[in-house]
Amino acid sequence: MSLQIRQANPFDLPALITLYTVLAPQEQAMPPDKAASIFGKIQSYPNYKIFLALRDNSIVGTYSLLVMDNMAHKGVPSAIVENVVVHPNFQSQGIGRSMMRHAMNEARACGCYKLVLSSNKVRVDAHRFYEKLGFKQHGISFQVDLDHPQNS
Repeated sequence: MSLQIRQANPFDLPALITLYTVLAPQEQAMPPDKAASIFGKIQSYPNYKIFLALRDNSIVGTYSLLVMDNMAHKGVPSAIVENVVVHPNFQSQGIGRSMMRHAMNEARACGCYKLVLSSNKVRVDAHRFYEKLGFKQHGISFQVDLDHPQNS
């Protein structure tokens, strides 16, 4: 069972929508037309990509990677990985590890000096997973919830 990682395309949206429900099961799945609109916008960003992990041509995982140009650090870019999810039926099979190594390689290829991610503080198993891959806790993350019609 080989694993392939490739960039997502519009035909992958139904599977992506399903995977994203794993991240937030309490939320309703995004309607396909809205997902298509957002995906089109993401594709217009020069350094923002959604990657898929496929096993036997089935989408089993995904992550997003944003490479940011930088005015500090001598102009060396940095990268953020987001929305990491492996379908529950395929967890603990090395898929997440392969996706994160892929993300690190993509960031290196873009000349990034760091790759960062955030993880909910209650996801202790995920934290152990990231630490095994070499991620180190650095600093403190802060968040402010903004009043937005979609949050109501």
